[in-house]
Amino acid sequence: MISMEMLSIIGPAVLAGILIALIHAPLGIEVLKRGIIFIDLAIAQIAGLGFVFSSVMFHEPSQWLKQIIALCFAIFAGLFFRKVESVTPKFQEAVIGVSFVLASSLSILLLANHPHGIEIIRHLLSGQMLFITYENLLLHAPIYFFIMYVWFKKPLWKKGLGFYILFALAITSSVQLVGIYVVFVSLVLPALAVVNSKNPYKEAWLCSIISIFVGVILSTAIDAPAGPVIVVSYVVICSLISYLNRNKDFINLRNK
Repeated sequence: MISMEMLSIIGPAVLAGILIALIHAPLGIEVLKRGIIFIDLAIAQIAGLGFVFSSVMFHEPSQWLKQIIALCFAIFAGLFFRKVESVTPKFQEAVIGVSFVLASSLSILLLANHPHGIEIIRHLLSGQMLFITYENLLLHAPIYFFIMYVWFKKPLWKKGLGFYILFALAITSSVQLVGIYVVFVSLVLPALAVVNSKNPYKEAWLCSIISIFVGVILSTAIDAPAGPVIVVSYVVICSLISYLNRNKDFINLRNK
């Protein structure tokens, strides 16, 4: 039985996970189609660099200021990767990888002498899902709803520059809520799990929602950091669904 106290803790975390699942599933499927799997990791890290920059340059910056600076960093990264895609698509993945390493290194250098440097890096990487509040959700929910509306009602935005802008918007919010690790797995693993599915969006959403719910409940039950537990949950759930998808025809044949 889930107590009211536990519900008040996991409620915002689960809702945040569902919001992220709804957005990341279609974005991840598109990323897989384009063959630029590590773009999510790179843009997430560059958005994280924006948060680090705001923490170092300003004394106790507001949430809105951090959001704006991180978004500027992420959009710049999206525009840069779009340019690379148009000029030298063959080497785009290599440029994305170098960009990730550079952003990571700059973050470490900026925080080298910061009194809360280790805490900030840990927050960026693994997030603090169990500390999410409903106020945090109200700040980011309109961004997710806007992306969902554009994605399904304005399909031309999926092409060209529009995709990178939407991607930057989503990643900037998601990194703040769940951290870089969860952002990466929530984009890539559901998309990989439903490669052969006839209803990829629905199954990717199911993958993500189950993974988030199991991860949040388990991390609360064993008093472990939510981010790493959710990553493990994603790996297990998505691997299982991927296995079932690959062997669906064989299972159906045996049941006849």
